[in-house]
Amino acid sequence: MTEWLFDGVLGVLLLGLAFGALHGRNLYASVLLFIAFGLALALIWARLGAADLALAEAAIGAGLTGVLLFTALARQPAADMPEVTGTRLRLGAAAVVLPLLFLMVQGLAPLSEGEPRLPALIAQNLGETGVEHPVTAVLLNYRAWDTLLELAVLLLAVLGARQLGPRPLDLAEPWPLLRAWARVLAPLLVLAAGYVLWRGASAPGGAFQAGALLTSGVVLLRLSGLLPRLRWSSMPLRLLVLGGLLVFLGVAMLTAWLGQGWLTYPAGAAKPIILLIETVATLSIAASLSLLVVGEGEGSAREQ
Repeated sequence: MTEWLFDGVLGVLLLGLAFGALHGRNLYASVLLFIAFGLALALIWARLGAADLALAEAAIGAGLTGVLLFTALARQPAADMPEVTGTRLRLGAAAVVLPLLFLMVQGLAPLSEGEPRLPALIAQNLGETGVEHPVTAVLLNYRAWDTLLELAVLLLAVLGARQLGPRPLDLAEPWPLLRAWARVLAPLLVLAAGYVLWRGASAPGGAFQAGALLTSGVVLLRLSGLLPRLRWSSMPLRLLVLGGLLVFLGVAMLTAWLGQGWLTYPAGAAKPIILLIETVATLSIAASLSLLVVGEGEGSAREQ
């Protein structure tokens, strides 16, 4: 009964935070509610046993996305934008969304009636994937193309953000306490990222979670003034951004040429290949997210 009550409170809290983030009249409060929404969602994923999704949501959904929203908010005029959502617009949105939700529930309902076969199939063939964790096996063996396309989408996001023009990042003089903590926390974040990456083969973790932790360290060092500006013109940074996708495509072509098909790993070589992809993808994700959050810009007066 206590668990049901706790889960019910979490569900109501999530809906309340989502409503407040969408309909708040103050942008600052809406961003705070969005971050709180991400943390509550991470807790819900943890309650459902999906630790991978909980880590990703806490690091990316609440952490890095919150930083991006606060950065965008800092560039807005002092006064909030005028309220443009009227009653008719809300009713129209409800008239569109509610039927879609009804159709979606109708379409998903039959899925709960049958016995799921995929978990049993994955467990039966897990030894052939080169890893010990079913989520990693799905992401980098059975459905490796999905992960490859996710890296491509992240690269397109970086290129699209660059097309928007320069994004000035005026950094105030950091607090001495922030600099002191950054020197301590940044190495710990690197160690945590390495641990999460390595444990991804047999436990929740992987490239995206490790990349998000590395990005947190980069953002912390940049905001504390201990790291110079990240410039797209830097060749090493470009190689890091492109590296994950290029290595993944290289593995795909080699397996198609020498093996049994695209991204069909040879027997006995799956684990080192997956580890190589995960390692390079971690660095690529970290470089891409860092460019999106604190990349380019004009810098502060002390950097001129």
